[in-house]
Amino acid sequence: MDTQAHSIHTISSFYGVKASRLRRYYRDKLSGFQHWKHRNDATAGLVFPENISGHLSIDETCLSHGELYTVVTNKCARGKKGTIVAILNGTKSDNIIPVLQKVPSRIRNKVREITLDLAGNMGLIAKKCFPNAVQVIDRFHVQQLATEALQEIRIKYRWLAIDDENLQIELAKKDKKPYNPEILENGDTVKQLLARSRYLLYKNENRWSNDQQQRAKLLFERYPDIEKAYRLSQELSWIFSTTTDKIYAFARLAKWNEKVEQSGFKAFNTVSRTVILHHKKILNYFDNRSTNASAESFNAKIKGFRSQFRGVGDINFFLFRLTKLFA
Repeated sequence: MDTQAHSIHTISSFYGVKASRLRRYYRDKLSGFQHWKHRNDATAGLVFPENISGHLSIDETCLSHGELYTVVTNKCARGKKGTIVAILNGTKSDNIIPVLQKVPSRIRNKVREITLDLAGNMGLIAKKCFPNAVQVIDRFHVQQLATEALQEIRIKYRWLAIDDENLQIELAKKDKKPYNPEILENGDTVKQLLARSRYLLYKNENRWSNDQQQRAKLLFERYPDIEKAYRLSQELSWIFSTTTDKIYAFARLAKWNEKVEQSGFKAFNTVSRTVILHHKKILNYFDNRSTNASAESFNAKIKGFRSQFRGVGDINFFLFRLTKLFA
């Protein structure tokens, strides 16, 4: 009777029983939770060495009240039974490493590749616990940095537009005249243009709708810096999408870094320095085109599972249910 939270509500209403009472009965009598050996100490950390394969992912996730957990997953399980290798409280490498190192080295040494994000603690955990694994920094985390840099430039101009509009309103009030904002040919004001352009900047221009094409044209004509930043962001995405050879990728990233330096965008310079500092692990992506998408997908499953419970009241029971399904 491994029912979901919304099923509990359906069953309880059918039999005229309070959902909370039925949920407690399921937890205490039917689920097997009372006989689980980790019932009182699950939050200390759960490790399943039998789920270790040659390809792993490591990421962090939030289970309840902003508390972060480090999750190591088996990519070969594809989000099904056998996915969870470890789920450990916190993200501090000094606490995570000793727990994972309790797994015999002969098992840990069979890991050939591990995907992760740009966090230094995750890299250290991977290095110490899976020394034979090639570390691959997820391309989407790198691209996300470029997108955030682009949005930072858009937001800067939006604040300037808001300040300018406020000033014009004040001047109109002093002159006792009505304020009439500039209306662009697509019906947006300048402030609205900058606000409504947010989502089109995430997309490739080939996927823009007709309205987005018109909006982008007006945006880029008025703010050339935003267009230049958009081109830089899209070029980085293009490098990851079209390059198949590691050496060519290295050359293209080097050229992209030069363009960033010439652009003078402070936010993009930060992205460029990040690429330079982590270039070896980023370039490892081009060996097998491995990403951390499986870890992100599993995080989404955890969030969906958590929402079905309408939050996590009993963290040990939540981990019990999670490991029964995915470990």
